[in-house]
Amino acid sequence: MSLLLTFQTLYKRGHSTGQRRWRLLLGVWLSIAGPALAAPFIPADPHQVLETLPRTVIDPQMRELQELRRQLAGRPDDLERALQVARRNLAIGRAEGDPRYAGYAQAALAPWWDQDPPPSEVLLLRAVLRQNRHDFAGALDDLRHVLAMQPRHPQAWLTQAVIHQVQGEPAAALRSCRALRRGTDPLLFITCWSGAASRGGQVKAAYQGLSQALARSPEADPGERQWALTVLAEIAEQRGDAPAAGIHFRAALNIGQRSVYLLGAYADFLLDQNRPGEARMLLQDEQRADNLLLRLALAERRLGGDAWQRHAEVLEARFAAARQRGDETHFATEARLQLDLRQQPLKALDLARQNWIQGQREPQDARLLLEAALAAGQPEAAREVLDWLERVHLEDERLTGLSQRLREFRS
Repeated sequence: MSLLLTFQTLYKRGHSTGQRRWRLLLGVWLSIAGPALAAPFIPADPHQVLETLPRTVIDPQMRELQELRRQLAGRPDDLERALQVARRNLAIGRAEGDPRYAGYAQAALAPWWDQDPPPSEVLLLRAVLRQNRHDFAGALDDLRHVLAMQPRHPQAWLTQAVIHQVQGEPAAALRSCRALRRGTDPLLFITCWSGAASRGGQVKAAYQGLSQALARSPEADPGERQWALTVLAEIAEQRGDAPAAGIHFRAALNIGQRSVYLLGAYADFLLDQNRPGEARMLLQDEQRADNLLLRLALAERRLGGDAWQRHAEVLEARFAAARQRGDETHFATEARLQLDLRQQPLKALDLARQNWIQGQREPQDARLLLEAALAAGQPEAAREVLDWLERVHLEDERLTGLSQRLREFRS
């Protein structure tokens, strides 16, 4: 969003550049850490597929990005063009689960990156990039500066809300969501509110409110509707309503907009429902993003054969390369690999705890640490998670069962 446009204007401009910018920041809610760049990997099988190239659907976006880059190269001090390049890189990187595009986005903003302070829109994108690297404190500091300059900046409030939610602070996320109530699209507000409320003891109200808002918004922007359906599916999972969750996930997929987050969430659902064949079919061409390759390997292991072994080796090479670069965004994926593929619960527990300490405290992070503590026979290692669940009043049938097992183990 340019410095002179209000949020209401964005929604009135149809397919304007401003609206595309808003959808990019909306996607922060669905963003997850992308795959680390792999170290050189030499396969034993010459027919092994190492990487699937991006889908052709991305080509128009790539062509647009190439033209924007060409224009920026001619005028590297053009702030508006640099913002366009950064936003387009983030959109493509998110869609493909490719972290390199975050680096390209930061490079476009280099002339303003270290200014004190940078322009507010650079600050906003810097916050998004810091959040992607799990630098939550830095991201929140940037957002505080944005909101000090523009107290009603909707994208800043939305980004702040998602960071608080990722950190396991639903009450703080709700406060940021409420700032979106006036002057924003009702479905946008209720989706933000429902995602936070469902993790703070209001799961029934969150599900009902979002269901009703979706029913009243059949003409909503496809990206916004996909986000709302994804959140609704996850709330249904919390309630233990698998049939409803499946319906919502499929509706979100049928919108046709690529989302690595959605693919991963639906794959997790299929694996939980003991439907590995469907999970493999969903992800058989998804090997670029670490979290999707992991879920493909999990599905393949349940189905038999040795394909999962090759995928595990690729992931381990990527993790090793990430550690060499000082990249610490992969703990959760590596922990799941150690727990479910390598059957190394002590290693998994250490990684899951590092992930939790780092500030990743969503329900899936809590579940990972609880499962690793159980598998390792170390219930005390999950005490912080159990205390957190009581503090935030999270209602989730899966976590309730795991918590009960841990308490029985301790007694």
